Amino acid sequence: QVQLVESGGGSVQDGGSLRLSCAASGRTISSSTVAWFRQAPGNEREFVGNIRWSGVSTYYADSVKGRFTISRDDAKNTVYLQMNSLKPEDTAVYYCAMRKAYAGAGAPYDDWGQGTQVTVST
Repeated sequence: QVQLVESGGGSVQDGGSLRLSCAASGRTISSSTVAWFRQAPGNEREFVGNIRWSGVSTYYADSVKGRFTISRDDAKNTVYLQMNSLKPEDTAVYYCAMRKAYAGAGAPYDDWGQGTQVTVST
């Protein structure tokens, strides 16, 4: 059974930073693609970025590129989302999700965490 637990959310001011964690169990992140998504009230869920098993391979949405960084700690089986220069429009519930690393681009993510709230005030 795969379980993903996000943590690290909170409230920060415009320009602040947060680091979110996604602790995985039941599947190793080293053999997985782990993605971050976010969803703001009234909006569709949007892709933030992901990290893949084939070395240091990350991809980010244009909206967060240059501000957010995804990293991993294999020993802790945890993926992180470092968020810098946060903006009010980054306010959302952030979710991590996982799929097998060999899944093709666009394949659905199999497992999802419960989400953690990030609020950025003006």
